[in-house]
Amino acid sequence: MSRITAHFTAELAQARQTALAALDGQRYLRLLKGLDALLADPPLTRQAGKVLPEPARRAARRLQHALAAVPAAEDRDPAIHEVRKAAKRARYATEAAVPALGNAASRQATRAKELRQLLGDHHDGVVARTVLLDLAQEARATREVTFAYGLMYQRQACQAAKIEQALA
Repeated sequence: MSRITAHFTAELAQARQTALAALDGQRYLRLLKGLDALLADPPLTRQAGKVLPEPARRAARRLQHALAAVPAAEDRDPAIHEVRKAAKRARYATEAAVPALGNAASRQATRAKELRQLLGDHHDGVVARTVLLDLAQEARATREVTFAYGLMYQRQACQAAKIEQALA
């Protein structure tokens, strides 16, 4: 398992460097300034009730279409990932519309959040299985025992299958 620790230690170090570079960059500073300006003078406060419902409905329809496409998909993992992205968009669009749409929008945003979280777990499993296969191949090349990689892979596959069943 030291191979797994070494792999993710290197990944974490690289991710940390990438995040720090982004936080030190001009793009992030522009984002912060834009958010400050938005909070200081929010647009569309009077028209929110007229403007926000349609994007929320459109995002909900896209989520429904993405969900409906999963059973017929040749490769379910990318189709499920598309549902995850659609659920994320639906959540944020609906949360923005809560002041205009009320409790029904709040409940819908909560459901989209829960769905996105479930599908995030699925996506994590997809990525984990890919990494486990790569690490098992490296281990096999050096004549290490790879049985534990197979067990971990199967555990991730079982969790993914449970999540896929929950989608129905």
